Amino acid sequence: MTMKNPQIIKILNPNLKISNSSTLQWLISSPFFPKFTIVSTIRCLHFQPSDNLTPHFSKESDDLRSLIVRGFHVIGALIPAQNDVVSDAKHAINAARELRKVLYGDVENSGKFDLIGGVLDSNGGIIRFFGSKDGEFNNVEEIEEVVYEEKEKAEKFVWERGCLIKCGISVNLPVYVNPNKEQDAIQKYLREHEGLASMFKDPQTTYIVTSLKSSSEDLPRPVVVRGSELDFESDISDIKVLTDTSTKSGEIPIHCSYFCSESKHHLSGVGAEVTLFLNRSGESQQSVAPVVEYCPALEAVKLMVVNYNLEVICYAAKDLPLTYSISRLVIPALVDQLATVKNIVSPSFLSKHPQLHPYHFCPPGFVHPITALYELSYGETELKQVEVRRSLHLRLGLPSDRPLLRIANALCFSKSSNNEVGSARKGYPLLRDVHVSIPSSGVSGGLVSLVQGSYEYHHYLQGGFDDSGWGCAYRSLQTIISWFRLQHYTSIDVPTHREIQEALVEIGDKDPSFIGSREWIGAIELSYVLDKLLGVTCKVMTLRSGAEFPEKCRELALHFENQGTPIMIGGGVLAYTLLGVDYNDASGDCAFLILDPHYTGGEDIKKIVNGGWCGWKKAVDSKGKAFFLADKFYNLLLPQRPDMV
Repeated sequence: MTMKNPQIIKILNPNLKISNSSTLQWLISSPFFPKFTIVSTIRCLHFQPSDNLTPHFSKESDDLRSLIVRGFHVIGALIPAQNDVVSDAKHAINAARELRKVLYGDVENSGKFDLIGGVLDSNGGIIRFFGSKDGEFNNVEEIEEVVYEEKEKAEKFVWERGCLIKCGISVNLPVYVNPNKEQDAIQKYLREHEGLASMFKDPQTTYIVTSLKSSSEDLPRPVVVRGSELDFESDISDIKVLTDTSTKSGEIPIHCSYFCSESKHHLSGVGAEVTLFLNRSGESQQSVAPVVEYCPALEAVKLMVVNYNLEVICYAAKDLPLTYSISRLVIPALVDQLATVKNIVSPSFLSKHPQLHPYHFCPPGFVHPITALYELSYGETELKQVEVRRSLHLRLGLPSDRPLLRIANALCFSKSSNNEVGSARKGYPLLRDVHVSIPSSGVSGGLVSLVQGSYEYHHYLQGGFDDSGWGCAYRSLQTIISWFRLQHYTSIDVPTHREIQEALVEIGDKDPSFIGSREWIGAIELSYVLDKLLGVTCKVMTLRSGAEFPEKCRELALHFENQGTPIMIGGGVLAYTLLGVDYNDASGDCAFLILDPHYTGGEDIKKIVNGGWCGWKKAVDSKGKAFFLADKFYNLLLPQRPDMV
């Protein structure tokens, strides 16, 4: 049997990490997408000792089972070219087929699934894709038409078709064991664990489905689903068959779209939350009074309590009947996560139990979420936790110097609606990213290099604190620290003026009398505080005159392109924050994007922009007036982005 032509490979993100790879990568899609649609790639990390292109399927499946959210799955593999391209494609297809057998088992008919084998030419970077009917080697054909979608279209493609279903449950599992018989104790735990897993599929279990929309919106009524109504066998990829089956049985199926926002074509259009009510009581044929039975222990007994904090998210097509989203997505996801926790807990069952908690992320370059299971017994900066994140960064093709998978980056599915931007600690709102709406610089043919990421605008008189005339460098420092907070390099609060002064006294740079004073600080003091509070190193650029600024444009542009942090400018008695440069290398024309901390008004974005408190400044404007003074020297503080995950 051959495949029907023509076949098309659709890649939903042109920035997929599929170039210059020297190892095998898994191709990810969804059963709800057209065949041969690739939504992301995930790098294989575990291989057989004898062959660095043959995966260790057991270890890989253990990792991917908890990483890939249900509703997405492996549909192929990509490998670098080795020998004959067709043979390489068959090797990739076979790897995907074997992984699916271990990962999904027979329930999803993994052995009879059309698969993709991709081969990357290491010389030209060209990828050739091959399709396989039912994963069989004798049905392999090259697919020549490959369509790449832009990120915005890819996000719309994913989220106009589906939404997320969330389910969380906390369970304390009591296990009575003989602490002197370790293996018997572990086996007892495993039996109790299997009993817990089976309760998710118990016909007596009840599932309450509610909306995750904010309470300010019109909410659909909750839906009650009973375990006896669920089908755990049907293939969810053919939604029409599922709907027709439900209709023929006399039911009017409720679809996931009942809880999904039709107007939102991105991740925020989250659908529903499922709450489980487990059946903890056995059934009796007759009404009886409670009975207490005393059973004395014949040997030493110890009560061990294993705490499970499970939380899964699943991607479901909006036209999928709700009952199937529970039976074929939510419950299998819970069972998978429970098994992952079991594998981590069981080796040390009689000693300390790990504090495991799942977090969900949608990192850059991905249009769908992933799940990471973190051990909370370790702090985020401890080596063990750092190594877990490094491994995830490697697997997902993420940069090794950005904290993209820290807990602060996790997706939040709170039902409350909170649009306030600002500092809860100080109790006043702060504006973010005020440069976004400013007019262009006026530099003809210039290349704009800007701060990367978000920051808060700190300026004179904020929070009712009068620092007019002396606190501009403090405010610039607060803006810089807010950038590190919002990029999740640190979780400390933005320090007050007094806390900045205390830090300088603690390191011995200032005398104790400095605390509470109105003394100025400059770029060097700011570097000391950043090192003390954040562990951030800085470069200092010294200019003998303000007239030298245009000469430094190329170097400043490189800073914004490579580091992306705000720059503090100190000269004379004034301090500013530099957010970017616009530089024409040929003509030498340039402009500087200045955020001015000397502003004393309210948090009014129009007033700030129209008043020039955030805007482009020429070294010398059209009237011949110099923004940077020629008779003053300047120190520029260039904070360096930490190399960390």
